[in-house]
Amino acid sequence: MAAGAHSDLKLEVVIIPVSDADRAKAFYAGLAWRLDADLSFDNGVRIVQFTPPGSACSIQFGPGLTPAPPGSAHALYLVVSDIEAARADLTAGGALVSEVFHAGTPGAQFRTDDTGGRASGPAPDSPTYRTFATFEDPDGNSWLLQEVTARLPGRVDPAVTSFGSSPDLANAMRRAAAAHGEHEKRIGAADPDWPDWYAEFMVSEQAGTEPPV
Repeated sequence: MAAGAHSDLKLEVVIIPVSDADRAKAFYAGLAWRLDADLSFDNGVRIVQFTPPGSACSIQFGPGLTPAPPGSAHALYLVVSDIEAARADLTAGGALVSEVFHAGTPGAQFRTDDTGGRASGPAPDSPTYRTFATFEDPDGNSWLLQEVTARLPGRVDPAVTSFGSSPDLANAMRRAAAAHGEHEKRIGAADPDWPDWYAEFMVSEQAGTEPPV
């Protein structure tokens, strides 16, 4: 390995503690998460694996996987590009999703026992990273939806641009279209090279670099 290089360490699976694997399986299947495996072994171990839509990381649960008490996993992040759309999808799948909120006090999004620090509605001016919603599985493991529309610098490899789903790509194109409209106003003419401008904008937005001018 070259000096300064590092092995890739890709977070693949998070294990969540549940008391009833069949009940948890029905819940996550209802959310339209992809069922990857349901493996049982002679020693009582069972591995059920689901992957949320567009996610590179999966979850596993089942007897024999973790000594953690059922329901003790909290604030498991689910990053979304449109929190209202994600909330509607999850609600349709049977999850009881909170109203959209922002943190009125630092860390309020992580608290499950005291939600008094949450302020109703999206964060003012809808800044990226600051609008949330929450839901729980039947055991009380809690999930935190976070709306991310643009990544902070250094959070994404600038050499790689990818979108986890067609809605994510569509939302990125809508933001590019709005920004390009302002660009054409500035230059006072139609931009014949708009596909190149769109592409540069979408890559820069995801990588957290300066957008095209």
